[in-house]
Amino acid sequence: MIAALPSIVSRLRLKQLRLLIALDEQGSLHRAAEQVFISQPGATKSLHEIENTFGAELFTRSSQGLVPNDLGRCVIRYARLIHSDVAHLREEMVGILQGHGGRLSVGTIMGAVPMLMRALGRLRRKQPELSVEIVEDTSARLLGLVDQGRLDLAICRSSVSQRPDAYDCLTLHPEQLTVVAHPDHPARAATLELADLSIYRWVVYPANMPMRLLLEREFSQCGLEFPRYPVETASTFTMLSLLQEDPELVAVMPLAVAEFSERFGMIRRLPLNLQSRSEPYGVIARHGSTLSAAAQLLLEELQTEQLSV
Repeated sequence: MIAALPSIVSRLRLKQLRLLIALDEQGSLHRAAEQVFISQPGATKSLHEIENTFGAELFTRSSQGLVPNDLGRCVIRYARLIHSDVAHLREEMVGILQGHGGRLSVGTIMGAVPMLMRALGRLRRKQPELSVEIVEDTSARLLGLVDQGRLDLAICRSSVSQRPDAYDCLTLHPEQLTVVAHPDHPARAATLELADLSIYRWVVYPANMPMRLLLEREFSQCGLEFPRYPVETASTFTMLSLLQEDPELVAVMPLAVAEFSERFGMIRRLPLNLQSRSEPYGVIARHGSTLSAAAQLLLEELQTEQLSV
């Protein structure tokens, strides 16, 4: 039986996590002990203590060395995450003490990427030693990372959560959608109706995402069947790549992303006006949390973006 959380927390040490990472990299107690600067008997004792702490064996012993089992691979993965978080902690503390720099982790949905890049560009010119991690994903997944404390801020929609009151929406931004295709798409009329495009294959967002629901509503209001056999993706790069690969595909994407991509000749906006309006997205933080100095500076830049809309 796996040990209880209080027991693990009270007994596990950071030095033991370093040993687990070294064992995974070296596959040998002798070489792992050298990597973390302890004796081989000390490494053997430490591994025994680790496995006692978790209440399970984490490695398979053989003449070839040590190989992590399924539980071991799980523990090692989290050991790496914890080690990385401690490194980020030190980096941010150094930035605070020096009065500049620091670390910032921010998540974003696809439609907010251009706005975030502009805001980060201004911020990094003011804080050139700032280290930034950017995660692009769906609102639901970004909120999960906010819950875990892995993101300082997320630009997304809290309404997709079953607990929207668990978050503070610090500022709202409108989002306009547009229909796009390859520059050589055969639809060439000066104005188009949704029925004109219903004969083509579509790239769509996954089920239950707000932009997918909006597109389903558009087809329903026009009395049209939703496209059969669509390609589903929440990835900007994948969507653009699909449109490049197949000149007859059609997609809906945020206007800001479409304008950026069109400037480089990657897509063409089609002359079709969508009747539905997308729900605004917001800059989201955990309810009642205190923003770091870097996160507060980014929020101010994002608020500047809102005023310029």
